[in-house]
Amino acid sequence: KIAVITGTRCCTVQNDVVRFFRKSFPLVTEKQKFYNTVVREHGKEMIDMARSIFHIDMNCFYAAVEMQRHPELRNQPVAVCGSQEDRHGIVLTANYIAKPLGVKTGMAVWQARQCCPNLVVLPPDMREYIRISRLAREIYEDYTDQIEPFGLDENWLDVTGSVGLFGSPMAMAKEISDRIKFELGIPASIGAADNKITAKLGSDYKKPDAITRIEADNYQEIAYPLPVRDLLYVGPATEQKLYSLGINTIGQLA
Repeated sequence: KIAVITGTRCCTVQNDVVRFFRKSFPLVTEKQKFYNTVVREHGKEMIDMARSIFHIDMNCFYAAVEMQRHPELRNQPVAVCGSQEDRHGIVLTANYIAKPLGVKTGMAVWQARQCCPNLVVLPPDMREYIRISRLAREIYEDYTDQIEPFGLDENWLDVTGSVGLFGSPMAMAKEISDRIKFELGIPASIGAADNKITAKLGSDYKKPDAITRIEADNYQEIAYPLPVRDLLYVGPATEQKLYSLGINTIGQLA
C-alpha cells in the first residue's frame, strides 16, 4: 500500500475509501453489499492513483460577502476596512473593481480614498463571514472529510479517495465551484494538483472564479515563468535572499 501523508495524518488510500463509505452509508444489507463491491472492484485503482489536492480560495471574501448582501454595490468599488476611530483603519479586502484603481490590502483608508475617491468603505462583519465560511465547509464535506482550513476564505481538500465516486478531479472542482457560486453567491478560485503547495499556486494563478490544474504535464509551462514570490511562504525577506542569489523565478529555483 502507498503511504499517504496529509498534514500530520498518515493513512492509506484504501482507508480513505473505507472511511468515506462508512460515513456515507450504514453498513447493512444492500448498502453493505454495495460498499464491498466498490472496494473489491476499484480498490487497487484507488491505491495506485496519484494524490488529488484542491486549494479553494473564495475571492475577495469579505467584499464578496458584502456585495452579496448589498447587490446595489456590485458595480461599485468596495473595500472592507477596519475602524479608523480605533486606529485600525486599513483595507482588509477590496473587490476587483477597486483593486485596479490602486486599492490594496493593508493600505490605510485615507490612502485608499486618494486612489479611489468614490470608494465604498464598509466595516467588517466577522459573524457573517464566519457563518459563510462554515456554509462553504459544509459543501466541502460532501466531497471529503480531509479538509485543512487556511483562514476563513481558504481551504485545502484532499479528494483522492473521492475521485472514483464523483468523476475526474476537474469535474469535481467544477461542481464545487458551481455550488459555492449558486448556494453562497460568491466566486471561488480552485487549484487542482497533487500537493498542497502547487494547488495553492493554482488557485492564485487565475482569479476570480477560475479552476487551474497544475500537474506533471503542464507544471513547467505554468509555474516556471512565475516570480518566486508566488510560492507559498516565500515572503519579502526570503524573496530578497533568493534575488541576491540570482533566483527570480520558480523555474530558476527548481
